[in-house]
Amino acid sequence: MANPLERLATRIGYGATQLPRVGWYVAHGVAMRALQNQARRQDGENTRPRAGTDAPVPDRNALYADMAKLFRDDLANVERAIYPMPNDRDGSLAKLIRRSRMFFEDLPAIHRRRNENAHSEVLTEETREKRPRYFLQNFHYQTGGWMTEDSAERYDTQVEVLFNGTANAIRRQAIPPLHEIFRNRDQRTLRLLDIASGTARFLDFVKQAWPRLPVLGLDLSEAYLCEAKRHLRHRAKLDLMVANGEQIPLADESQDAVTSIFLFHELPPKVRRMVFTEIARVLKPGGRFVLVDSLQRGDRPDYDGLLEMFPQNFHEPYYSSYIEEDFSAIAPESGLRLTSWTQAFVSKVMVFDKTPVLPGAERSEATRTP
Repeated sequence: MANPLERLATRIGYGATQLPRVGWYVAHGVAMRALQNQARRQDGENTRPRAGTDAPVPDRNALYADMAKLFRDDLANVERAIYPMPNDRDGSLAKLIRRSRMFFEDLPAIHRRRNENAHSEVLTEETREKRPRYFLQNFHYQTGGWMTEDSAERYDTQVEVLFNGTANAIRRQAIPPLHEIFRNRDQRTLRLLDIASGTARFLDFVKQAWPRLPVLGLDLSEAYLCEAKRHLRHRAKLDLMVANGEQIPLADESQDAVTSIFLFHELPPKVRRMVFTEIARVLKPGGRFVLVDSLQRGDRPDYDGLLEMFPQNFHEPYYSSYIEEDFSAIAPESGLRLTSWTQAFVSKVMVFDKTPVLPGAERSEATRTP
């Protein structure tokens, strides 16, 4: 157990890295909203109406309180040695400025698409047969959808601005459920599959915690996996593959754990079930699936209005069905069981286990940690 001076040093070090990140991305958000308001004034009557809802919306103080709790939980995980002091590896100042410039340069195109409801610009004769139709959209109205190198380079700035600098901390909350089943086991003998790895920021934190753990990341975007390979070029025992979660190219019962971060709200309901079935197939008995995604309706009733407005501001065609989805009902259909869920700011961490079920055994209700 760390002594008081060590704990103080840990907390100072954590604050010294995380507070500037939050400030950087919150400042981007402030500037973005100012530019959006200016564009609306210039557009006048031609602009789309602002998002609205009759459901409760958390005020700024509530949002910042939940952000603070997320970071307290993140720090507590470090102090409990669940994972080391996180290295966000955002890159040099020059790289941060370059990505910031790319982020702001894309805002006018995003504004245009939002006004015109233009969300299928990445659907072309060339791409139509190469990827599922639901994938070929300009999610968030961003240029390139998930298909281009520029989109992949902008993505991490975009998502951190959306989450006020908390996206990496949210991703890390998938590690404690993995730690529970990996603890006291030889990491070299385990197998982890990550579905929709994107730019692989989550996998970087996995490798920081378990450097010798064999990991495979799947994604449908070659461009995003190229960005991931650059980010993870110094990591060992890590493979990346262009593949579809609906047809995972792995043997039955071959994985000790499966993870998926920020994917399921972008899947049509039918596809969510197909991916669940595949995850259950590749998991070993006793294996675990950790899903991190948005809060859902009713998880925090004071957030329900925020959840309703999100797809009004961003092109997220499957989000409204996602927030109504009953994952505790989907899981048993695939041979999994929802065992717990935990809030992580505007997101939630859901834990599903694959365990042999004895005849007549009753499934226990999932526990909730606010």
